[in-house]
Amino acid sequence: MKFLPKMALAVALTFTALSVSAVELGISAKDAYAKTQQTKQNVLLVDVRDPVEIMFVGFTDAVDLNVPFLLVDRTEWNAERNIFPIKRNANFVAEIKAELAKRGWDENTEVITMCRSGSERGEPSAKVLREAGLVNARYVVNGFQGSSQKEGPHAGKRLKNGWQNSGLPWSSKMNADKIYRLDK
Repeated sequence: MKFLPKMALAVALTFTALSVSAVELGISAKDAYAKTQQTKQNVLLVDVRDPVEIMFVGFTDAVDLNVPFLLVDRTEWNAERNIFPIKRNANFVAEIKAELAKRGWDENTEVITMCRSGSERGEPSAKVLREAGLVNARYVVNGFQGSSQKEGPHAGKRLKNGWQNSGLPWSSKMNADKIYRLDK
């Protein structure tokens, strides 16, 4: 009988530790925006989407820069899947660290990444940055566009949560000074 309460306590503590870790890594769009508006601490907000996606979906000037985590490789074609392959940007971590250095900020600076939905590039990019020594890397939960409606007349449309659906500033226009470009 003594074993079961101890095991239950251990499971509860493990679950609590996992929950705290997830909360530390993720941040809401509204909280990320609030951090960009304050001046007490340095925060680098990075849009990690491919610039072509930004061109069609929208952009917020609240981000400091766009450094894609994954890039569409237009030099190859996957005939079996009928798509261009998507590959990890080999310079991703180096480009983020270079931006921090350019601003005179160290690797303890909070870096917040944002992709379309938060799951395929946002969270993985924050984890990669943490593994590379940027211990305060985070990601915007639900990303720029937010989650898709599951049912009803708007099923499949991204109309809830995320940056666009939180009343935060965004535009259909890109900022040429912040967007990832190969010509500069």
